[in-house]
Amino acid sequence: MSNTPDTDIAVRTYVEGNRAAFLDDLAEWLRIPSVSADPARADDVRRSAEWLAASLTATGFPVAETWPTAGAPAVFAEWPSGDPDAPTVLVYGHHDVQPAAREDGWHTEPFEPTVKDGRLYARGAADDKGQVFLHTLGVRAHLAATGRTAPAVNLKLIVEGEEESGSPHFAELIQAHADRLACDTVIVSDTGMWSEDTPTVCTGMRGLADCQIDLYGPDQDIHSGSFGGAVPNPATEAARLAAALHDADRRVAIPGFYDGVVELTDRERELFAELPFDEGAWLRSAHSHATLGEAGHSTLERIWARPTAEVNGIGGGYQGPGGKTIVPSYAQLKLSFRLVAGQDADKLEPAVREWVAARLPTGIRHEIAFGNATRPCLTPLDHPALQSLARAMGRAFGTEIRFTREGGSGPAADLQDVLGAPVLFLGISVPSDGWHAPNEKVELDLLMKGAETAAYLWCDLAEKRPV
Repeated sequence: MSNTPDTDIAVRTYVEGNRAAFLDDLAEWLRIPSVSADPARADDVRRSAEWLAASLTATGFPVAETWPTAGAPAVFAEWPSGDPDAPTVLVYGHHDVQPAAREDGWHTEPFEPTVKDGRLYARGAADDKGQVFLHTLGVRAHLAATGRTAPAVNLKLIVEGEEESGSPHFAELIQAHADRLACDTVIVSDTGMWSEDTPTVCTGMRGLADCQIDLYGPDQDIHSGSFGGAVPNPATEAARLAAALHDADRRVAIPGFYDGVVELTDRERELFAELPFDEGAWLRSAHSHATLGEAGHSTLERIWARPTAEVNGIGGGYQGPGGKTIVPSYAQLKLSFRLVAGQDADKLEPAVREWVAARLPTGIRHEIAFGNATRPCLTPLDHPALQSLARAMGRAFGTEIRFTREGGSGPAADLQDVLGAPVLFLGISVPSDGWHAPNEKVELDLLMKGAETAAYLWCDLAEKRPV
């Protein structure tokens, strides 16, 4: 699809002409309360998958299937290009949603979509049904503007049903179906932009690892007057571990933690600095009163491109009213680690175990349990596929596209690792959309811009051969 006024007008005309019908269909899907964390909603999650598969078939996908897992089903769809040299693109999203109830503070019923002032309010409107569904409008606009009967790329979708529950079966699913999911590029539509006025493309997400450290001292709580100061105290040792987690520059003090970290380039630092970042407003959104973190890095660099270690919880001993003079028998420390490109989650666990064991005195027995790790992913700024996405988004928004990263974590790295393809992020949500919060919404004009971006992207990827 050449970058001409006529083709852009054709895409926008189609998107606007089909906006009402598209939103009616999206509202029907949003009415299904597909809460994966609630076992009582298992049938609804299954119904959501079946609804999406049927909708993709109606869109024109010749293949649309529900794929069972040990938990909730995923949806797979495929639309071959017909062009022998066409690249293959896999779009990822999820159809499950967070729990929601009117009494949580919603102004409307969370599963009864409501349009007001150009916004669609409903659980899943932005996270992630709206951002998945925009691809149905986008591919139809792409076909209408080009006169094609099939996309310019071999287009595939994988839409999981357990992302809001930690994607416990997703890696296994994509490993089992790696041959059918094989692709040249992955597009993740489960992220956002900087703001309505500053459209951006995300270039990477951090990974995540977490652990619980259980510390055991005396066989029971004992009198602090009779025994305190003469035997090890697990609560004290938990506090000492937490205090030793960072050095004076707020760097993580676990030996080997920074091994392999891909450092920011000067250009990336410049691009971060160009963003209209209001630190005061950011602090208000964080409900915090000052910034603090690794020395030598800006706030955006800390939350997007630097690895971290956080104490998520610490406890032990008496927690009731008044005092209880004991040496407790047990204490607990919960830690999480955000990882960046170049770090190996498999090497983190033994490093943490060795660090903990070296710091605990004789007489403190400990156990460490790690959860499933999520790997980081990063697409270099000069990657041709990323440039295609930036061009497509720039056409839709009519302005220069800037670049960000995400501080959180998701299953994108599983796709990158298993399929061996670069991961790109096409998201149109903005911070005010309220993911996981009461009154979640999506800006309807941005949703249409997302559909336009998808319509332009498939031809750009095919014509530029970036993969």
